[in-house]
Amino acid sequence: MAGRDRVVHLLRQLERAACRCPAHSNTFHQGAGAATCTVRKTDYAFEMASSNIRYGEGVSREIGMDLQNLGARNVCLMTDKNLSLLPPVKAVLESLAKNGVKYKVYDNVRVEPTDTSFKDAIAFAKNDSFDVFVAVGGGSVIDTCKAANLYASHPDADFLDFVNAPIGKGKPVTGAVKPLIAVPTTAGTGSETTGVAIFDYEPLKAKTGIASRAIRPTLGIVDPKHTLSMPERVAANSGFDVLCRIRGAAVTSDLSEIHALESYTALPYNQRSPCPPNPINRPAYQGSNPISDVWSRHALNVLAKYMKRAVRDPEDLEARSSMHLASVFAGIGFGNAGVHLCHGMSYPIAGNVKTHAAKGYSVEHPLVPHGLSVVLTSPAVFNFTAPMCPERHLEAAEILGADIRQVKREDAGAVLADTLRQFLFDLRVEDGLGAVGYSKDDIPALVKGTIPQERVTKLSPREHTEEDLSRLFEASMKLY
Repeated sequence: MAGRDRVVHLLRQLERAACRCPAHSNTFHQGAGAATCTVRKTDYAFEMASSNIRYGEGVSREIGMDLQNLGARNVCLMTDKNLSLLPPVKAVLESLAKNGVKYKVYDNVRVEPTDTSFKDAIAFAKNDSFDVFVAVGGGSVIDTCKAANLYASHPDADFLDFVNAPIGKGKPVTGAVKPLIAVPTTAGTGSETTGVAIFDYEPLKAKTGIASRAIRPTLGIVDPKHTLSMPERVAANSGFDVLCRIRGAAVTSDLSEIHALESYTALPYNQRSPCPPNPINRPAYQGSNPISDVWSRHALNVLAKYMKRAVRDPEDLEARSSMHLASVFAGIGFGNAGVHLCHGMSYPIAGNVKTHAAKGYSVEHPLVPHGLSVVLTSPAVFNFTAPMCPERHLEAAEILGADIRQVKREDAGAVLADTLRQFLFDLRVEDGLGAVGYSKDDIPALVKGTIPQERVTKLSPREHTEEDLSRLFEASMKLY
């Protein structure tokens, strides 16, 4: 009884400590009768899903044994042409050879994939009887491999069947897919933990994706040695991806911090509508919840401590290893809570790129890396969303180094925005959308490309209009 009393006491303490701001004022549990969508407009439950994760220096050499343990007879290994020549892929191939695993390599993955590049990988996967898939690379590679596995396992499906509405039909995945092992080489996307695959839908010049727990990797093998292969700008952009995903390549890779901020401030799961009539209809991105909060907050703390070191010193194994783990933490957080406006607005930024050549990326096409496209709007977005949950925005600002002792609640947005600008300036991030080729004349097209991204934009804690989006894009043209 004493143990039970301690548990009850702890739960009551947690409830009293819960955020009281408008966006998060509801308690995270419901009374009797909550589990009936016939009387509710919003959801009443959330689910926690993640891939198995194995972390450790040199752990890639175990993958051949994993494939043996799975009884793999014919493995599809996906990567991109640049990575195919680098140590991460070589380490995996050596492990496969050592353990006698039969495999074929597809190395034509496009950095920032499109519907065309997805279809090419799907055709490769359908052309053989693969029983296990392996992805070695960043988010582009892992997402492409997820799609190839999905459609090879559902050969009669139309491409748009599983693509998120309103661009696609958004059908739930009801059939089985093959096991997929992901070996991430960047720290940022968290794709090794999630059931989401993102691509540019070329007809609309906007990003969309496939979101289903069914396609998340069976196992993520996180080997910190692989991050040493990332150029500085890749590392930075990847890390910013982590940054933005904290709730509601190294610079680009470490941008994952934004994921964490978005998931930490996302609309709470029990305010998201509609209430699903069947559990299979509950989306992968469900809104902020007590479990995702833990992962997102921790990822933000790790990023604040190590990101600048990871970007500035390619040989700093401690910093880059920590950022690799932060990506996993953020992925578990946003993979269940979701992201909101920074991501929704990032998709047309990446999809409408004209001539921008991203530093550190060896690609032949214009490119605004995902992490960069996400982080450029972050100061404006979090200034906009702060009134709905000032405590969380202030907490994020403090974690990133701001002194909030004398800050008023109504100034939370401005303080976090200024803190983010300083953080980005210190990491030599491009000075706003204008620096990657956009002008005010492009705002209508950027707004148009954001509108279909309801899967994420509806998780914003603050409702917004097209005029609001226009003002946010305008405010993001120049950061410093």
